[in-house]
Amino acid sequence: MSEHSGVRKKQVKLVEVGPRDGLQNESGLIQTSDKIRFIELLAKSGLKHIELTSFVHPKAVPQLADAADVIQGVGALTDCETSVLVPNEKGLERALEVGVKRIAVFTAASSAFTEKNIRMTVDESIQAFTPVVQRALSEGLSVRGYVSTVVACPYVGKIQSKAVLETTQRLFDLGVDEVSLGDTVGVAVPTDIEQLFTAIQEKHPNWLPQLAFHGHDTYGMAVANAVKAWEMGVTIFDSSAGGLGGCPYAPGASGNVATEELVYLFESMGVQTGVDLEMLAEASLYMEEVLGRPLASKQLQRIKSSKDSHCRV
Repeated sequence: MSEHSGVRKKQVKLVEVGPRDGLQNESGLIQTSDKIRFIELLAKSGLKHIELTSFVHPKAVPQLADAADVIQGVGALTDCETSVLVPNEKGLERALEVGVKRIAVFTAASSAFTEKNIRMTVDESIQAFTPVVQRALSEGLSVRGYVSTVVACPYVGKIQSKAVLETTQRLFDLGVDEVSLGDTVGVAVPTDIEQLFTAIQEKHPNWLPQLAFHGHDTYGMAVANAVKAWEMGVTIFDSSAGGLGGCPYAPGASGNVATEELVYLFESMGVQTGVDLEMLAEASLYMEEVLGRPLASKQLQRIKSSKDSHCRV
């Protein structure tokens, strides 16, 4: 057990990415009003940290072209920190116009991945969003960072921990207050997570309270990997209601780990999440109805089946 085990036993912080990372790959356009309702239901479940949307160019991700309307429609959520993804200075300008208080910027540990994703190397991506972070901080915003492909890249394979640590260090040097480390391809197993966080513990143990784990469930390992990250001292986890999501630049990668799965996992282990599982399921079931298909979360389907059986009695 690490020096952070006392903290682990008390609570974890869940960062809900469903409204952005979860919905961005949906081919059919979702009504703005449905996105707003989805977010409101997520907040009602007790989630305190929700990534609402992205101010990416509308042509790049048409699903998120209504970012400003979503922000304005949601308004202020009581006791809930909201954030948006911002890819560049133009995106930041749009975010500032609607009063955003927290943004996120993204890069990866693999230049092959960033070149496919944003047509830049890792170095170029950091150079590009450096003025974004500096401007945001000067305007009083807080900034989160994402590092994708921390275990493997779909184009070059295994990623060395050294590359992850170097990129993470550069983000912290810029002034971000939290870095989310993503198993973007979803190929990691617990030993990979142990190896990565052992390297972090050895060289940067002070980072642990500021690191999040962002797992994808392509091979069904996301929950197991979350447990291992927790055992290594991580107390912040990204997740997506219902297991929504995927990555257009990681062929075959399925959705994010379902928020329902993490809530059930940690609460059953005596670790507080602050989230009401039944109320969370209402949010996911709402989006399931909007999309017209079942979502991947096993806990969600369990709750749904239970509701259906009660209706038949």
